[in-house]
Amino acid sequence: MRKVKALSIRVGVDIGGTFTDLVALRPSGAVATLKIPSTPQDYGLGIIDGLRKLSDAAGFSPGDIGDIVHATTVATNTVLEQKGARTGLVTTAGFRDILELKRLRIPVLYDLQYVKPLPMVPRHLRFEVEERLGPDGSVWRPLQEDSAQKIADQLAAADVEAVAICLLHSYANAEHELKLEEIIRERLGGDVYIARSSSILPEIREYERTSTTVVSAYVGPTVATYLDRLGASLRAADIRVPLRVVQSNGGAMSRQNAVRSPAHLLESGPAAGVIACARAASELGLDRVISLDMGGTTAKAAMIEGGKPARTTEYEVGAGINLSSKLVKGGGYAVNLPFIDVSEIGAGGGSVVSIGNEGTINVGPRSAGAVPGPACYQKGGLEPTFTDAVVALGYLNQTALAGGQLPIDASLAREAIRNHVADPLGKPAMEAAFGVFSLAAATMTRAVKAVTTFRGRDPREFTLFAFGGNGPVAAFAVARELGIQTVMVPPAPGVFSAFGLPLADIEHEMTRSMVTPCVPANSDKIYSVALELKQRGALALEADGFRPDDMEFTHLVDMRYVGQAFELTVEVPANAINVDAALDAFHAEHDRTYGHHSPDDMVEIINLRVVARGKHQSSNGGSLVHKSSPSQSGVQRTAFFGQQGMHDVPVVAREDLSSSFAGGPLIIEEYDSTCVVPPEASVRVDQRGNIEMRIDQ
Repeated sequence: MRKVKALSIRVGVDIGGTFTDLVALRPSGAVATLKIPSTPQDYGLGIIDGLRKLSDAAGFSPGDIGDIVHATTVATNTVLEQKGARTGLVTTAGFRDILELKRLRIPVLYDLQYVKPLPMVPRHLRFEVEERLGPDGSVWRPLQEDSAQKIADQLAAADVEAVAICLLHSYANAEHELKLEEIIRERLGGDVYIARSSSILPEIREYERTSTTVVSAYVGPTVATYLDRLGASLRAADIRVPLRVVQSNGGAMSRQNAVRSPAHLLESGPAAGVIACARAASELGLDRVISLDMGGTTAKAAMIEGGKPARTTEYEVGAGINLSSKLVKGGGYAVNLPFIDVSEIGAGGGSVVSIGNEGTINVGPRSAGAVPGPACYQKGGLEPTFTDAVVALGYLNQTALAGGQLPIDASLAREAIRNHVADPLGKPAMEAAFGVFSLAAATMTRAVKAVTTFRGRDPREFTLFAFGGNGPVAAFAVARELGIQTVMVPPAPGVFSAFGLPLADIEHEMTRSMVTPCVPANSDKIYSVALELKQRGALALEADGFRPDDMEFTHLVDMRYVGQAFELTVEVPANAINVDAALDAFHAEHDRTYGHHSPDDMVEIINLRVVARGKHQSSNGGSLVHKSSPSQSGVQRTAFFGQQGMHDVPVVAREDLSSSFAGGPLIIEEYDSTCVVPPEASVRVDQRGNIEMRIDQ
């Protein structure tokens, strides 16, 4: 790996279904942004075109780029579209059906129609090898090589593209998995993709470890092909710089590591926005922030405390909309890897509005997408969407969006709302549109509660940070519903997620399972394992080109009271894990999460984790500088605010706001987003160009 050049420009690339966002971060902290149409036939074409346009506009050459940090949805889409590799699974004799047995979890209680998702690996491609390890890693039965050779022949005959290897207790001893991988590789050749659980997830819990390994194998060939093709496109354009990919935990990893561990990319895109929000919150001195990222299909929320996003290792992919990784399980495929705890709801600009059999209004999760899109886009869409509702309400520009690039026909929006919502319900069109808007906002509050209230936090104590193309439109309604008093909208909110990409540090997480009582007598054992993990992390960063001075380590412990089924992850603020510090952190987190703790009860450690982080010079600064837009002085538009009725609302640009609070209602239009300020709110712009909205609760 080549180390990123000192004093070079870091470029972030965030690909969406409609637009590709690019952000260039200079060492001085200056930021340049660009939004261009995506090229689904070959995303590399759009990236190359965008890099050329961005470098021309910002006045730098491709040779000034130090590295490119990319967010991608290719891994998630591979699972959702069920287009992964033909995958085989090899496991210990007697454990062939663990993917069928799963956990006794269902996503909707009392749903008699619930159908478990089919395993990614059908039963005829699941094979049992003769071997057995004990939970401490001791060999109870050696690996039978004749059994392994027979399985390798069967895999070859089945013409599999990928193989997942997950043997019982291999987290404690990887010897059998390594030998099995060697035998399969020798028989199937170098083209087959192999995922080994002792490398992917060396932790206890057999189902979660097996599922995570299978998901990694299933998406591996697709991710590898995508990243190899993108790398080739960059080299063809003579852009020969390291390509990094953002992980689900918000850190970046090299292209080579992403190919080896593709399951780490499942929430790549949403994580970037949370990282950008965390940086902005730190700059503003905000200790408690909720990020709300509302785009065209979904709305995503995350909690940030002390400048750090909440994290989880419990996640399911393919479960549709993820309300909460801890609360809704059984609808998808378990992936127990580090994730930023993002709650996702199917409420975006393209969310389709429909009426149920009993007259109930539904907003999403089905989306109209970019084509045909909302009715007001004039691309043939007839069904009303969230965008049509806010256009009908007067919140969005009535003729065009994106600086005139996207024509809007407001009459089509009103017609769709009237024909499909208002008339069937016998309601006035404006009331129907406001009902759609309010319902979408209420749905988004569920996402916010999933990462705050359900974690023992009061959202009223937080600041709501709204971004994405539609986040600033709906932010006031979400804040009002939750009793939040302050809303912040960053500069260039429509490309704000991409701003998190060049800020992402290189990260490696090292894990070791060790079910051990957290008592002073075990201090030396715990310390030695933590030190070993730290040394492994340092070697990984050294391979990425980082010096010891550029390395940072965070120690985490998964802990629980003896007798509990699952654990909480706590951070220990020390160079290595200390028993007393770990106990104090666990009791405090248990009290915050569940409202009580038991200091006299025995606590046990389940896993030790060390996050090794490589700090880039360019990641030490960077503020998104807002590009000026034409003043809207003197422009007004009629807008409807529910019980507060119709208002003639001034339409202004961010530059028209002052540092003193001005009363609403106001509509603040920008190139990539619109911020709606209701009558009961006031608004100003701070020294960094952020819009600050105060809502009278």
